[in-house]
Amino acid sequence: MSMDALPSEVKGPAFAEPTLPSQPKSVKDFEEDLEKAESTGNWKTVHAFYITTFDSFPELNAAFKKDATASFNTVEDSGVNADLVNAVFDALLNTPQDIQKSVLKGIINSLLREWKGPRTKDDLRAYFILLQNPQFNITSTYVIYAHLLRQIATLVEADHHFLVHWLKKLSQKKFKQLVERLLQFVSLRLFPAKPEEFPPLTKCSWWIPSASKVLALLNTANNLIHPPLIPYTDFYNSTLDHIDLMEEYHTWQSFGNSHRFSFCQYPFVISIAAKKIIIQRDSEQQMISIARQSLVDKVSRRQRPDMNMLFLNMKVRRTHLVSDSLDELTRKRADLKKKLKVTFVGEAGLDMGGLTKEWFLLLTRQIFHPDYGMFTYHKDSNCHWFSSFKCDNYSEFRLVGILMGLAVYNSITLDIRFPPCCYKKLLSPPIVPSDQNTPVGICSVTIDDLCQIMPELAHGLKELLSYEGNVEEDFYSTFQVFQEEFGIIKSYNLKPGGDKIPVTNQNRREYVQLYTDFLLNKSIYKQFAAFYCGFHSVCASNALMLLRPEEVEILVCGSPELDMHALQKSTQYDGYAKTDPTIRYFWEVVLGFPLDLQKKLLHFTTGSDRVPVGGMADLNFKISKNETSTNWLPVAHTCFNQLCLPPYKSKKDLKQKLIIGISNSEGFGLE
Repeated sequence: MSMDALPSEVKGPAFAEPTLPSQPKSVKDFEEDLEKAESTGNWKTVHAFYITTFDSFPELNAAFKKDATASFNTVEDSGVNADLVNAVFDALLNTPQDIQKSVLKGIINSLLREWKGPRTKDDLRAYFILLQNPQFNITSTYVIYAHLLRQIATLVEADHHFLVHWLKKLSQKKFKQLVERLLQFVSLRLFPAKPEEFPPLTKCSWWIPSASKVLALLNTANNLIHPPLIPYTDFYNSTLDHIDLMEEYHTWQSFGNSHRFSFCQYPFVISIAAKKIIIQRDSEQQMISIARQSLVDKVSRRQRPDMNMLFLNMKVRRTHLVSDSLDELTRKRADLKKKLKVTFVGEAGLDMGGLTKEWFLLLTRQIFHPDYGMFTYHKDSNCHWFSSFKCDNYSEFRLVGILMGLAVYNSITLDIRFPPCCYKKLLSPPIVPSDQNTPVGICSVTIDDLCQIMPELAHGLKELLSYEGNVEEDFYSTFQVFQEEFGIIKSYNLKPGGDKIPVTNQNRREYVQLYTDFLLNKSIYKQFAAFYCGFHSVCASNALMLLRPEEVEILVCGSPELDMHALQKSTQYDGYAKTDPTIRYFWEVVLGFPLDLQKKLLHFTTGSDRVPVGGMADLNFKISKNETSTNWLPVAHTCFNQLCLPPYKSKKDLKQKLIIGISNSEGFGLE
């Protein structure tokens, strides 16, 4: 009987508390019963176990609790015999159908029970166990599964707290199965293969919100563990790429996290590709609004409209690239959300995308050069960090922020290396505060964040924390740090009177935390605040609240995950056909390259060794025939993601020339 067919006022019967067995069945007992049933065909004992166990929540606890007499009321231990739960559920789908139906019937009875007062820890344990039931992979059980999810979703926050901590103790395999089951449930409710299989959407509008809430508990559990049980990308539901995301976004904008459901309330299920679309469309709508206002103003003043008003037109000299770019972006700050077009003064040519990319590449190369002094390159971590040198004007840091924002908006992948901490700071807060005195770009940082930038220093601080001797006498440090600025050593107190406070065994954790905060927040505050404001002047959108720091990094720099087979499928050819011997040699060589050479090839041809959010297809990679001597090396036009390949006669010759070319190209390999 469909539970949705039951009137809401009908309550399930209240069950008497079962007599708890003094010694529950062990895994060995269960497996012996199972083996006997499979060999004899007599499933009576196994059937009785399943019927009894799943008849009610108390029976579930009686069967699966490690100790039936213990309360297990802590977040640290669910008290559930995980091995027995796994054995019972692993066997369930291979038992006769009448056993499987009995289990579902027992679950229905349990869920229909009339509740009086708050849930007990035994009730939470029952929910925790039932969530792992593999029967809920089958669409015919979705009505029951939905009711289970609704009851879990509507538990009070304190109960959710317990469930979250129990869920994080699951094995990676079980945890992943739970997530995949819920994502499939949402997908099939949105796009059912057989619509008649489910109740009408109007009668079960609560299905997807309930599943999303339970997914949120799993996501919270996953984030509590370092490293997480599964990658955050495993929570992405690619089915959502095919719904009206802007309607979801506008619903969220209008109603926030109130009673009106939107997937934007649960952004961890929205893929990075879908989030990019939301951000770009939101920015486009803001741009259209600005352009429309400009048009109205022109017409009202009886001036002729100019198509250039629809673009952010940059005119720069190659010889004064940074200063010209800064001047142009400062003068045209109202146009930052318009489509970017770049012109190099004194050069003919329309910007069809190549000049824009060249501007990004050249500007990034110049700004991040060590001699320029804005950023310090840390070889140990292969990343840049903000220079703490004080200056009168931080506008060039604002320029870098604008550059990153424009790259996101114009779908340009930048070849820059900031540590993950930078993107965490960039979302602190995700929306620019209306009060200009509110600090921005400040986030909580740990020694692990410092390790990603300055691993050697972080290692030294960790040694200080674990030192077993007398810290005060042996290290002779105070709450004061020293930095060299333009050849002058300057001192800074980490707290008032820090130069007079010795670091001891008792206060060393405070010292390490304050030192880390000084390096990653306080010493570079003005630089990062300018950078933050620059980025948000382009990407000012509530959609940024949907992003994780890692996703911001992917939007700016692309993904490090390479799929050369996907690149092969999407590559275009000019002067070659994909069946030509030279092209066949090329792909045989490239697909056989180790990862580091594949990255060098990508860097050589595109200016970055990372992949855009949309995947390899978004690179618009092209191989052109270079009608030159086969003694020549390959040439790349990075502004157009184009590789010019001479018609090499042998695979050996092509491989040798290609490796020399990609391994010895300096900087961005611009031509």
